[in-house]
Amino acid sequence: MIRPAFLSPISAALVLLVSFIALPGHAAEVTKSTNVQPTKPAEIDEDYLELIKLLADTLDQVDRNYVKDIDRRKLMEAAIRGIVRELDPYSNYIAPKDLERFRTGVENEFGGIGIQIAVKQGNVVITSPLTGTPAYKAGIMPGDIISKIEGKPTKGITIDEAVKRLKGKVGTKVHLTIFHPYSFESEDMTIQREMIQLETVLGDQRQENKDWDFMYDHENKIGYIRLSAFGRNTAAQLRTTLKDLSQQGIKGLVLDLRSNPGGLLSAAIEICDLFIESGKIVSTEGRNSPARSWSAEVKGTVPDFPMAILVNHYSASASEIVSACLQDHKRAVVIGERSWGKGSVQNIIQLEGGKSALKLTTAGYQRPSGKNIHRFEGATDKDDWGVSPSDGFEVKLDRKQQATYNLYRRDRDFRTMTPHAPGPEAKLAEVDAVLDRAVSYLQNQINPSSEDASDTEQVEVTSR
Repeated sequence: MIRPAFLSPISAALVLLVSFIALPGHAAEVTKSTNVQPTKPAEIDEDYLELIKLLADTLDQVDRNYVKDIDRRKLMEAAIRGIVRELDPYSNYIAPKDLERFRTGVENEFGGIGIQIAVKQGNVVITSPLTGTPAYKAGIMPGDIISKIEGKPTKGITIDEAVKRLKGKVGTKVHLTIFHPYSFESEDMTIQREMIQLETVLGDQRQENKDWDFMYDHENKIGYIRLSAFGRNTAAQLRTTLKDLSQQGIKGLVLDLRSNPGGLLSAAIEICDLFIESGKIVSTEGRNSPARSWSAEVKGTVPDFPMAILVNHYSASASEIVSACLQDHKRAVVIGERSWGKGSVQNIIQLEGGKSALKLTTAGYQRPSGKNIHRFEGATDKDDWGVSPSDGFEVKLDRKQQATYNLYRRDRDFRTMTPHAPGPEAKLAEVDAVLDRAVSYLQNQINPSSEDASDTEQVEVTSR
C-alpha cells in the first residue's frame, strides 16, 4: 500500500472538514424551502470520524498515485453520486452544469414527449403517458419500460438522468426502445418532442361541442371525473366541474386516479378539502425535519354523495394523498389495486454557496390515520405503504385485461377528440372491470335493493 509522505491538499481539506463538523453549533447546509428549519449537526463519534478519514485517504491515494491524472472535481462529484446512489431514486446530486436546467425546467426552450416516469429495480418505468401527448399517440402504455434512449441502455440510471435524455428542443426527435411487459415484446419508437399542454380534468367522452360530458350515468346521476395529474389549476377546474354536476343533480361520483403520477401537494390538499369539512388531510414527518400537518375547513365543501375512487399500481404521490385521505375519513371507497407508494418529501439543499445542490429526501407523507404512504427500500407487501383498496373492492387485472383496458381507454380518448361515426358500445365489465365495479357500487348506494346489494357493497361511508 502506498502511503503519502506528507499531507496532500485533498487530505488537508477533508481533515479541516472533519474538524469543522466536530465543532458544535454549525449547520452544514442551507435549504431552499422556507418551511424547513436549519438541521442540527450530526452526532460525531470516533467511528464517524474514521469513516470520513477513510474517504479522505481514498481520494488522496487516487489523486496522487493513479496511473493517469484525474480531474479532482470529476473525482469528487463521482464520490458524491456514489453516496447518493445508496439512498432512494428521488435523491440526487445536481452539479453546477446541470443546476440552471434544473431550476428553470427549461420551459421556454425545451419540450418533451408527455410521460411520467419512475425507477423501479433499476428500470425506467413509464407510470403515465399523459393523455393527448406524443407518447400517448405513439401507443406507450403505463408499465412500459424504456430500455434504451438514443441507443444507450437505461438500466441503473437515475430519474433525473432519464429526464435529461428525454427532453430536448421542441420539434426534435428522440429514439426509444420500449419493452411492453403485457406482450413481452420490445419496440423501437421515434417520437417528436412538443411543448406539453396538459389537460388534467377529463371525463369519459366528449359532447358534440368538444366539452367533456362529466355525467357518466344520466339515469342514476352518477358523475365521472378523471384526473391525469395534479397541476396548478386542477383544483379550480375540479371545483367548477363539481358545481356543474351539482346543478345537474349529481347523486354519486367516480373519481378516477388510475395512472395519475401526482403533481403539486397544494392541489391535492385543495381537492381533499372539497370533500371533507374537518380533520387532518395529510402530514409529513422526518428523522431530522420539523413535522407539518394540513387540515380541512368547512368552507367550500361540496354536498355529500356516495363516492368511489379508482386507483391502480401507477397511482402515485398526490393521487395517494387524496385517496388515502378520503378513505381514512370514510368519505369514499377505494376500488382497484394497491398504489405505487411514492410519498416522500424532497428538499433542495444548496451546496458551494449555491453553485451546486443536493436534492435529498428528508421526510415522508403520512395519511390521516398516521400510516406511512411511501414504500421505502426493503419494504414488503405486508408493510404499511401506498393505498390499498377498501375491503371487498380489490379488482386486479391480469396482463390481458390490463392491455384491453389500455387500448379501450386510448381508443375512446382518440374517438372523442376527433369526429367519428357512432359505433357499438362494448360491455363495460369486459373493457373496464374497475369502473364497472364502481358504477355498480354507486347504483346500489343510490337505489338500495335487497336483491342487488351484496355484503361487500355495504361499506360505511360517513354522511355529513
